[in-house]
Amino acid sequence: MVVKVVSRGGREWLLTERIGGGSEGLVYAVGDDRALVAKLVPDPADRAAYRRRVERLVRQRREPRTVRLLAGAPVRLAWPMVPVRTVRDDVDGYVMPDMRRDFRPFARLLSPAGRRASMPDATWATALAAAEALARLLAEVHAEGYVVGDLNPDNLWVDERGGTVGMADVDSWQFTDGRELFAGRMRTPGYTAPERIGADTAAAAALPDASTDDFALAVLAHQLLMAGLHPFAGHPADGSDYLSLDDNLLRGRCRLLDRTSVVLPRSAPPADLLPRRLTELFRAAFGGRRPPAAVWARELAAARAQGRLTVCATRPTHVHTVERPWCPWCDQAARGAESYPGPSPHGDGTDRS
Repeated sequence: MVVKVVSRGGREWLLTERIGGGSEGLVYAVGDDRALVAKLVPDPADRAAYRRRVERLVRQRREPRTVRLLAGAPVRLAWPMVPVRTVRDDVDGYVMPDMRRDFRPFARLLSPAGRRASMPDATWATALAAAEALARLLAEVHAEGYVVGDLNPDNLWVDERGGTVGMADVDSWQFTDGRELFAGRMRTPGYTAPERIGADTAAAAALPDASTDDFALAVLAHQLLMAGLHPFAGHPADGSDYLSLDDNLLRGRCRLLDRTSVVLPRSAPPADLLPRRLTELFRAAFGGRRPPAAVWARELAAARAQGRLTVCATRPTHVHTVERPWCPWCDQAARGAESYPGPSPHGDGTDRS
């Protein structure tokens, strides 16, 4: 069904097909010569407040701090360009750049099937590059006074080589406009810092900040570098029931912090595949003082600098740090899993072996 939307100035667009959606809203392709999509939010908690938030974000496109973030190509942020509403049902939303033109969904880089289907040449070096690109973008966002607040794979994009990362769902960010604070309230289980988890008053009222973004960054970097494994994944080793990633987080169940705290399948990537310095950063992020995004960007760049990576003698898709004397991906494959299978021999992203 074609949906017509209109801006306050009277410009109309036709939304041709639904291409995505989540808890906040629905995303549609725009029938326009330019690469655009539209996000519609049918039931915001406060419609007037949501309209004001989008209008302020659109206005901030002209501010120097936002201009700096949007500079260069490809554009890395799906920033709201113009507020719109549907003609028929008066649903609010906005038009933004279509990230599909230059990027792939970030989540595809986090699983062997996704890599094989969308990024068949990806290796651990690709994952390192993507982690560095994400850290650099987040550091830039923080430097300009914005807080993402709900950083998770569903609002991230990555290019084929992993060298550029993009972000969407800018309308959920926390920011100030003049003296007015537009608070970030969205949370995603598994990517929320511990101080914002829980039903108690303090956690419920806690607003995101750069430090809570840095926690989510560390989770995402761990998933990238550990072939999709969440740092708080695993069945409790004390025999209690597994409840959720957040429960493991609040109880300190993390292999990097305490190898005896969780039980993981034998096919999980080896715990010691990371360079020593990155292991230290992860432990600080999850159990100490969180490193800021700029520190992550610097150390990830160092980890993939010339001479810091090597290629397995038997599998060209098995790239690993020179700090490890043998291939961790071959070790994992011997236990029944292949994180970097490379291109499908059938050329269609499938494995018919």
